[in-house]
Amino acid sequence: MPDRDLPLEVVARDAGDPARAAPRGWFRKRFLLILLVPPLLFTGAVLGMYFQPPGLRVFYAVTGLQPGAGTDTPIALPPDLEIPAEMVETMRVTDVVGLARLIPEGDVSVVAAPYGSGDARVAEILVKVGDRVDKGAPVARLDNLDVLESAVLLAEASVAVTAAVLAQTRSEVASGRDEAGALLDQARSAAAEATANRARTAELFARGVASRATMDAAAAAELQAVAAARKAEATLARYTAVGLDEQPGVIVAARNLDAAEADLTRARRDLAKAVVVAPITGTILDIHATPGERPPAGGIMEMGFTDRMTAEAEIWQDRIARVAPGQPVELVATALGQTFQGRVQSIGLTVGRQGLIADDTAANTDARVVRVIVALDPDTSAAAARYTNLEVIARIDTKGTGAGTGAETGTETGVGRAGGEGLP
Repeated sequence: MPDRDLPLEVVARDAGDPARAAPRGWFRKRFLLILLVPPLLFTGAVLGMYFQPPGLRVFYAVTGLQPGAGTDTPIALPPDLEIPAEMVETMRVTDVVGLARLIPEGDVSVVAAPYGSGDARVAEILVKVGDRVDKGAPVARLDNLDVLESAVLLAEASVAVTAAVLAQTRSEVASGRDEAGALLDQARSAAAEATANRARTAELFARGVASRATMDAAAAAELQAVAAARKAEATLARYTAVGLDEQPGVIVAARNLDAAEADLTRARRDLAKAVVVAPITGTILDIHATPGERPPAGGIMEMGFTDRMTAEAEIWQDRIARVAPGQPVELVATALGQTFQGRVQSIGLTVGRQGLIADDTAANTDARVVRVIVALDPDTSAAAARYTNLEVIARIDTKGTGAGTGAETGTETGVGRAGGEGLP
């Protein structure tokens, strides 16, 4: 029966009525579907970045968009670098990527003109590109060799003269010593004779045979003879007090000889200013001068120890914490279509400006990077010995401890886009 107090008739429905339960069930299903949309979108985005299906690649190709181009620190792809497709297929998010260059162990050594060569010009190049030389071997000669050789001859002549003066001084000192000894003997004999003469004169004077004047003359002669003997003794003492080589005249002559010999040593060392020698053992990589030219400021030639090749990679500073010595590294030379393998050898201690720039004209040239040295495997090192300073792309497997993945050295590769992190 209708309730008189209500404007509408109240219809009582059973709670189990299907007509009433259906709308509530449908609302719950739609609510659950709405809650599932964000996780599904997030999962699809992650899978798309990780697997990069053909449809996604076509979309980016049509729209001209670049994955990660909207941030300074992309995690999907480094900006605009072409690397072999094999690397793209094996790229992982944990990989760190950076530009690198191939260098000999210890980097390239510049062979410069010797210190003090002045205005000397190159007279002769003794090696050619590709020659292997040992440390200290002559690789070039300068045109100041004749002048320096003349200085050596002059110094040798000076040494000969001063040596002769020393010998002469020694001879004179020895002769003076012998002469002083002879004079002393003579003076002593004269003094003894004068003493005997005075004694005889005194006896005659006592007998009244000799006069006082004769007596005084004999006494004076004795005094003079004794004084002469004492003078001869003093003269000889100057020679006998010290050895022959310690005589003042001999010392002065010996010091002059030492100075002349020092000048000769310096002149002979100056001969090195005319010869350019190899600073290390290695291979001649390039020659920058020809005979007749002044040695360039950048050096006459370059050389390096190509028996063991390395790579210098530039890794962004915010990625360097993931890099550690011993991690496998894959180096891709897109210009050659070759891949080199190696391991992280050392990590730089300073952060500097980026030195290697990608082909992209809009690339970040002010990035702060840390330089990482990668030691190439022996097999790939031999193949890389001919490509000093070749630009390569380094991919560091920060999670790996074994050999790096990728194509073997010298294999032909396709071209794709790079994955991973940290490419300047």
